[in-house]
Amino acid sequence: MAKVTFRTDECKGCGLCIDACPKGILKLSEETINKKGHHPAECADPDACVGCASCALMCPDCIITVER
Repeated sequence: MAKVTFRTDECKGCGLCIDACPKGILKLSEETINKKGHHPAECADPDACVGCASCALMCPDCIITVER
């Protein structure tokens, strides 16, 4: 099972990772606002993650880590 983590403090909420996810399991947090004033990305269904790392490759700020 894969594990995806986000450094939410650094996320600017651009949504590129969300568009890149083939499983469609990433979203912008509706409740959380980070120190930069953005809604950070998060994984809505961690069990569905296949560990492809498309999200991490698309992130311009390199805030996503994918472990298999």
